[in-house]
Amino acid sequence: MTGAASSGQAPLFGMCHLAPAIGRLRLHAGLMGAGKSALAIQVAFHRRQAGRPGLLFTSLDRGHSGQLSSRLGIAAKAQEFDPETDFVEVVGESLPPRGFVIVDEAQFLTETQVEELALLVDEHAIDVDCFGLLTAFDSRTFPGSRRLVELADEILPLVEVLCWCGQPGRVNARIEEGKPVRSGDQVAFGDLSGDVGATYRVLCRRHWREGDPGPEYRD
Repeated sequence: MTGAASSGQAPLFGMCHLAPAIGRLRLHAGLMGAGKSALAIQVAFHRRQAGRPGLLFTSLDRGHSGQLSSRLGIAAKAQEFDPETDFVEVVGESLPPRGFVIVDEAQFLTETQVEELALLVDEHAIDVDCFGLLTAFDSRTFPGSRRLVELADEILPLVEVLCWCGQPGRVNARIEEGKPVRSGDQVAFGDLSGDVGATYRVLCRRHWREGDPGPEYRD
């Protein structure tokens, strides 16, 4: 006889082979109002229900520091990050392989922070899911979002948000004095309600180019 039985080798069947732990870096990208924060909270909830340890991060949330909140009324505890946050130092060895990290408002990440998150994926086998906007009010890509596009294993679109005309939205327009503005600081924090002196509204490419935010802004 030949083969495993005659050579004394263990049979192939019945053996348990565990693949090495590897993480994934995902970008969940969408426009304002696409439900990114709600989805981030849901993803964290279901992973914890499955027994996986994880950390949540957000920046300048609409609620208050230490909270990731959605316009739908749901919220979860989260750590605040800013441009000085070192994710490798903060996460470090606190999460085991197959742990997870959720980052909301990922457009505010620096390029260096995106690279730190990628290192956690590659060297610590942690799943990192980033939820954020691709572009600012000027239609230009946020630096952090651009780096995520370059490094992410997957880029997953969020639900479609429509312009007032019914066409697919393309630009997170900032409206001041009834008109979209095209210059200024790319990072300006606010909400769709316009609580900081500027109203944010999703526009299609044509109406952003034409500077037409909709009938309610016309005299």
